[in-house]
Amino acid sequence: MTKYTLIAAVTALALPAAFAAPSPQDRVYTADQNSNTVSVFNPASNTLVGQIRLGNPRPDVLSPLYKGEINVHGLGFSPDHKTLVVISTGSNSATFIDTATNKVKGKTYVGRSPHEGFFTADGKEVWVVVRGEDYISVIDPQTFKETGRIKTEVGPGMVQFHPDGKLALVVSSFTPTVDIIDVKTKQIVKRISVTSPFSPFLQFTPDFREIWMTHKDVGKVTRIDTRTLEVTGVIDTGFITNHLAFARVNGRTLAYVTIGGENAVKVYTTDKDGKLQAAIPTGALPHGIWSSDDFSRVYTGMENGDGVQVIDPAVNKIIATIPGGQAPQALVYVSHAVPQGEGKENLVPRTNKDSVNISLHATQGEARGFIVSRNLGLVDALEVSLFKLKPDTEYSVYLNGVSTPVGSFKTNDKGMANGTMIGPVRELAREGAAAAHGGEVLVMEGSSAPDAAKAVLTAVR
Repeated sequence: MTKYTLIAAVTALALPAAFAAPSPQDRVYTADQNSNTVSVFNPASNTLVGQIRLGNPRPDVLSPLYKGEINVHGLGFSPDHKTLVVISTGSNSATFIDTATNKVKGKTYVGRSPHEGFFTADGKEVWVVVRGEDYISVIDPQTFKETGRIKTEVGPGMVQFHPDGKLALVVSSFTPTVDIIDVKTKQIVKRISVTSPFSPFLQFTPDFREIWMTHKDVGKVTRIDTRTLEVTGVIDTGFITNHLAFARVNGRTLAYVTIGGENAVKVYTTDKDGKLQAAIPTGALPHGIWSSDDFSRVYTGMENGDGVQVIDPAVNKIIATIPGGQAPQALVYVSHAVPQGEGKENLVPRTNKDSVNISLHATQGEARGFIVSRNLGLVDALEVSLFKLKPDTEYSVYLNGVSTPVGSFKTNDKGMANGTMIGPVRELAREGAAAAHGGEVLVMEGSSAPDAAKAVLTAVR
């Protein structure tokens, strides 16, 4: 494998570079899965500039005549920062957006349930991982046509390209492997075994000597040496490990990892041991994360908090919270996205209201969960996520002492369940959150009547 090692390239790319602080011409973007928008933020003022509306908010996507996007989820950008590619998992599309004008300039439909897409180092191709199948769709970003497919293991989750342009690394969401692909020949040159089958995200360290990947299902991060293409370590990070970013702080490179199940961003050293340095409390369910070019700020999206929080890595504290779209997933920072002006063309004001979040804790045992309520106009969506319960077992959720459950769920073989109920439940949820310790939200096993003494999960502030 010495032919494919990256020693010379890494050495050259490790030289220090000067980057500018966040500018009004820079942008932070989030892919908002429930509102089907891309939220556009000004990182200099920490404000929402507006939203790119790619579809209707859930559940207004079920008409046979609906033509918008569904589940806006993944983000990538071109090397010249002039194009944003947006992946929608439900409508199987890659949408290309001009960052200067926020205008959609093209769209490509691919296979079932694509997850993320990114440009090659030379900007001539976009590779979209088709997670619902077993291949990468290769797209020409000028014609928006698919030019080829690259066979992978089942469920490719994300691809990143080394800046030297030679190799691509592809993680999987269903297979415990990483595929190393020769970009020129589009052939897999190595397959690396990793600790779990669910890896939604990977990112290079600033010196490109390592690439780190998250394992959402088991709460870990794997480190891979880009010179040897071997696993060098695994870090236990926490429940619902989502994405990660890096920042240089006082001469050290630190990793910032979003831990959705703990409402925290955890900070680790990038030396051999990978030690935990801090756990930064965040809003509800942090997901996407990216640093500014100069590493002075780290931006993270709140999947259940419907917005973005800004971290100052010098002090490891949240310094700003910015409302955004519903259920932001991927987040990217794109410098010099707007060459001139305010960059407000083709944007709409925020289309959604703030969410209401309720945490659930076990009366005994390790079970846990959370509820988020979002207003949809005349009705509301109540999204329930339950974890570490009995496998293959039915559970019912009750709000505010009402004898009829708002919903029932059956766990999978790992004791997990999630689902969404639609109806006029927002006020019940809001009151339940306000009176959380009073047993106003109960999760009962089976179809048992609501009883705080027998509940397996109850609300907690």
